Amino acid sequence: MSSVDPTLPPGTTSRSWYKRNEIAVTPWLFLAPAILFFAFYVIWPIYQSIVISFYDWDGLGEARFIGMGNYVELMDDGAFEVSLWNNLKWLLFYLLAIPGGLFIALFLNQTVTGIRLYKSLFFFPFVISQVVVGLVFSWFYLPNEGLLNGMLGLVGLGPVNVLGDPSWATYGIIAAGLWPQTAYCMILYLTGLNAVDPEQIEAGRLDGAKGWKMLWYIIIPQLKPATFIAFVVTIIGALRSFDLISIMTNGGPFGQTRVLSFYMFEKALSEYGFRMGYGAAIAVVLFLIMLVFIAYFLWSMWKEERGR
Repeated sequence: MSSVDPTLPPGTTSRSWYKRNEIAVTPWLFLAPAILFFAFYVIWPIYQSIVISFYDWDGLGEARFIGMGNYVELMDDGAFEVSLWNNLKWLLFYLLAIPGGLFIALFLNQTVTGIRLYKSLFFFPFVISQVVVGLVFSWFYLPNEGLLNGMLGLVGLGPVNVLGDPSWATYGIIAAGLWPQTAYCMILYLTGLNAVDPEQIEAGRLDGAKGWKMLWYIIIPQLKPATFIAFVVTIIGALRSFDLISIMTNGGPFGQTRVLSFYMFEKALSEYGFRMGYGAAIAVVLFLIMLVFIAYFLWSMWKEERGR
């Protein structure tokens, strides 16, 4: 039974603290499990990685504090420099998946004969694993038997060893990664196009907007939530491009296709020598690069929303 508060009018009872704050507290109760999981599996590992990056540790023995020693060593590490530049290439070219996915979505968002078949074909790369994508493109790039060189031979061009040439290998892997990533962006934009306000499109037509003007001034502004998700996912995908490199070149030829995530694995967990501290320092650099891009985009969206 609820206790009677002598300060309240006769016939009324005091409510519990939860009842008085139910509207404010209930959402946090639903969010609590997700917040705990996020803190335990994301925030805590990030904190541990930052701490470990200040130590010289093999993962088993006693850790020795060396301060900024790992970060100083990174500055003179040629393999780290190659990995960093390759990550920048991935960032630059991987962003092509966003406009590519948008234009495919615009094409598929129509009522034409066979559109379901077209949607299935474009959706297919998204549902297969990166390992399969890597194997398919490895066969596609084979110097003698590959389909790419077969097509080049039809126009009189000589065979090209894409994955064996240090100057071409990274771009070949990026092209393989763009195939499923473009399909993912396409799905995001198809979902966004279903939420486009038809009244705004009709108003634009009455004002004479069509073609590129209709797309730029009416449709794309309504696709900003989908663009934000596509941007974040594409940036993260470009920076954690590990599996395709592992399958297609294993970092070669001559280490020229390494990226930061793959180099971190080599230093921390492979035969190059269990340097957990050094690998953690590489991971921290990768995290900071990712944080800068995503924070800038979040700030841009917040600034725009605030200005409305």
